Amino acid sequence: MGRRSILVAAGWVATVAVATLIGLGAIRLVGESLTGTPGGVRSEAEIERALASPEPAPTPTRTTGTASPGPGTTNAAPSPSSAVRRVFATDGGTAVAECGAGGVRLVSWAPAQGYRVRDVDRGPDDDVEVKFRGATREYELKVRCIGSEPVSVADD
Repeated sequence: MGRRSILVAAGWVATVAVATLIGLGAIRLVGESLTGTPGGVRSEAEIERALASPEPAPTPTRTTGTASPGPGTTNAAPSPSSAVRRVFATDGGTAVAECGAGGVRLVSWAPAQGYRVRDVDRGPDDDVEVKFRGATREYELKVRCIGSEPVSVADD
């Protein structure tokens, strides 16, 4: 192998090393927006606290037509502060339920990745349920009020 071939190989390796360092420096400069979750990764306990906290009151807006809410959203008015809320999680998805004067109602629900919402009975009623369907499995979450607290129950 000639001297010229060694110089070409060394130059190529040096170019690759410099390009890699520049790329890593650019990613570090841009920060979490490319490489991480904005706001950091949240623990399961933090997510449950956020889901269980009261929803902010919606601000009235003027629309010129009708729009239907997307999946997992509700149109219900904010609940009184005396209602007890609880988060329920399955492998198929998560739901938040609360017990109030009219019985139990689903406040919100969201399917897990790879699942979709098949059916929702959001109440208020004696019991409410949401079904999450995946490619190979289905999860049904049924909730009732026992006392003044929402509790997951087996399907009848």
